[in-house]
Amino acid sequence: MRTTRVAAATAAALLLGGCTLQEAPHADSTVVSAASQKAARTWNPDTYKAPAVDSTPDDAFEASAFRGLAILTRTRDSLPDYVGGNLNCVSCHLDEGRRANAAPLIGVTARYPRYIDRVDAVVTIEDRVNYCMTRSLAGTKLPNESREMADIVAYLTVISRGVPVGEHVKGEGLKAMPKDTPRDSTRGHALFRDNCARCHGTNGLGIGVVPALWGAKSYSIGASMARVERAASFIRYNMPFDRPGSLTDQQAFDIAAYIDSMTRPDLPGKENDWPQGNPPPDTPYETKGHLAGWAPRVIPRATNLAGAIVPPPSSVVNRRR
Repeated sequence: MRTTRVAAATAAALLLGGCTLQEAPHADSTVVSAASQKAARTWNPDTYKAPAVDSTPDDAFEASAFRGLAILTRTRDSLPDYVGGNLNCVSCHLDEGRRANAAPLIGVTARYPRYIDRVDAVVTIEDRVNYCMTRSLAGTKLPNESREMADIVAYLTVISRGVPVGEHVKGEGLKAMPKDTPRDSTRGHALFRDNCARCHGTNGLGIGVVPALWGAKSYSIGASMARVERAASFIRYNMPFDRPGSLTDQQAFDIAAYIDSMTRPDLPGKENDWPQGNPPPDTPYETKGHLAGWAPRVIPRATNLAGAIVPPPSSVVNRRR
């Protein structure tokens, strides 16, 4: 009876005071805020080490994260209906997405949702995964509600634990390369033969588990690697695989220019990228206000063109009409 009277009195006080749900503090939000502040105080990107993924999972979430790791390392085998080429996620995100300056995935769930100018929208982590599926893997998008997507996000969540929301990790992304570096695909051809062909083949189609760098089974023209500067950075700091860092900036640019001049899969809808204009200058296809200085030949997608396009959020579509 006393509990009922206290509840009634509290409700009356809230009504009389004009308190709203937004104004009423919640204990759980206070705890979360305190935890976030503590994480921010103790956060040090120089000493942070991403947690390991348990290979003997004890619960459903750990099992999901372990399956996610398996998908990233064997993407083309795990998702044959969704991967267009012979690349895996870890072909670019080296060492299970943990290597610095190789587009590491560590901390990624602490940075999404986020705004991406290429689509002029705030996108979710699921959409960002699907950009990789459709662009870098030259495939089709996964359903956001699928178990496979949940498994991938679970893995990304595990290796992001301890990174405060909005913070960045050491070696995030790909290092920026010196601007206006000249590039020569003829020199790049010779350098490719001497440094890359023993793994990727003289025809660039890959050998065994080593991925193709051009042709129908490689990354699409809409992938970041199709931009010479981005490819040059990856090559400069990560290749050759057994001698990373042994090439100069100039050599990396020349090899990237040679690789990215070769035929590769097309990306349907690429002309809609950067709808506000101002794409990176080495974007190898036409977009709003941008004429590509050069462009490789592309192989048209034969089937499921709609599946190769990750649509922007509906609110963005409505705003553009």
